[in-house]
Amino acid sequence: MIVLKISNASEVVASKVGRFLERLTPDAIDQNAVEDQVIKKLVENLAAEGIKGEIAAVQGVDFNGEELSLHDGLKVRKQASF
Repeated sequence: MIVLKISNASEVVASKVGRFLERLTPDAIDQNAVEDQVIKKLVENLAAEGIKGEIAAVQGVDFNGEELSLHDGLKVRKQASF
């Protein structure tokens, strides 16, 4: 299993739509938008390589270094198979 944490979602959104619009959107929306695009591209690239599996954006999981934390309200926000 691979876990991917995107730590600069706001900066990515700002670079695409501009700082002003990024400030108007909540960080959670920025995070979700970037995660959705990453999932889309990963599915396309992995499927093109013939790799089969599933990918999910999960809320309520965090990691820092080698420590993984599960929080209340753990849920799958988005899932895709490839």
